[in-house]
Amino acid sequence: MEETILAQNPELNLKPGEVTARFKLRTKRGETNMVIEVGPETRKMLQTKPKIGRLICNVGDYLVARRCYKCSRYNHRHQDCRGEETCPLCAGGHTLKDCKAPTSQHKCINCMTYNRYSKKEKISENHSSLNKNCPSLHAVMTWYRQNIDY
Repeated sequence: MEETILAQNPELNLKPGEVTARFKLRTKRGETNMVIEVGPETRKMLQTKPKIGRLICNVGDYLVARRCYKCSRYNHRHQDCRGEETCPLCAGGHTLKDCKAPTSQHKCINCMTYNRYSKKEKISENHSSLNKNCPSLHAVMTWYRQNIDY
């Protein structure tokens, strides 16, 4: 992968060793995404569409919010969890596979917690904690981006 990127994108002025292929991801649509690691000096790739093989590719940061499978909260894993079992769909005290709540009764435990402790404007809780448009998820992703050492 590194050789191909270096050979087909001379305008990026990349040097050997600055690009490392990590792994491939397959999307539900059958698309393949390649995750590569680059150094801080090669972040210029984010403003380009590099050529790889016969494709012109989109580039973006690969950030994943760690969400606990036990309590559905962010920034820790279930092995380290000290919270109670919480359904990611309805915020009830059961597992995901035991949930019988219809979509209209979905609640996000992260947004509920934010609203409980925040003195700011309240945010919507009427979605599951698995929702990609969750305000709490967006806040975590923004925090990750701000704290990456480029």
